[in-house]
Amino acid sequence: MTSHKWSQRVTEHSDALTLDRGVFTKSDPAEIARSLKRSAEHSRRRKATPFRSAMSMLTFYINRAGKDLPDKQKKVLEAAKDELRKAFGKEK
Repeated sequence: MTSHKWSQRVTEHSDALTLDRGVFTKSDPAEIARSLKRSAEHSRRRKATPFRSAMSMLTFYINRAGKDLPDKQKKVLEAAKDELRKAFGKEK
């Protein structure tokens, strides 16, 4: 039996985006957003718009990390959602 979770496999081998290594462990929300935006815009495999693909991957990671995600990193990732909206011109 493998020690990796299926969600880790999805994050590492997503059919939609090729992510930069360690993107979700960065401490700067704007850097996370830029990386996700770059990945989404360069992907030829995504089915949705670049914005939706990037936001979906970020939300997926937050939801799957769940209780194992430290509060500090969860706040960084939630702030990355706002930065992603800004990067794509989708501010509230």
